[in-house]
Amino acid sequence: MTPELETPHLLLHPLQLSDADQAQLLFPQWEIVRYLNNRVPWPYPSDGAYSFYRDVALPAADRGEAWHWTLRLKSNPGQMIGSISLMRGETENRGFWIAPPWQRQGLMSEACDVVTDYWFNILKFPVLRVAKAAVNKASRRISEKQGMRLVAITERDYVSGRLPTEIWEITVEESRAKRGSAR
Repeated sequence: MTPELETPHLLLHPLQLSDADQAQLLFPQWEIVRYLNNRVPWPYPSDGAYSFYRDVALPAADRGEAWHWTLRLKSNPGQMIGSISLMRGETENRGFWIAPPWQRQGLMSEACDVVTDYWFNILKFPVLRVAKAAVNKASRRISEKQGMRLVAITERDYVSGRLPTEIWEITVEESRAKRGSAR
């Protein structure tokens, strides 16, 4: 069971099928999808969020293979502003998106910090890896702030096409040292 988490500004609610309507209104924007895996259909279908939640995200959570949250401001908990997920896997353990009105405010960094702590301290995984399009500078800044290291460069297919891809990682020890030094 995915628990509710919180940060100074956010509530992270476990994903529910009823969140699909809000996600469908926010998610299908080029600014959001262009650097996501090409498994995301584009143009985005009118039932895309509902189908993804029903057929992919929630079953993976039920199997203990993924943990998904919606992001909501504490000041407006009824409004979804984005999503963040953790997944078992070799090179892709975390993914996220946030709608443009809430970007560049440090909110996704807050969400990444709390789910990274959950990954290491509750789920007890030894390393967290994230893959990102090399041109996605905002995502890179979050990885750098968390103390992650660039460990590989490859290519992957994204909604916007085939792009150079960076694989970043941090170990539990590195994360604890970084978080300890930030306090």
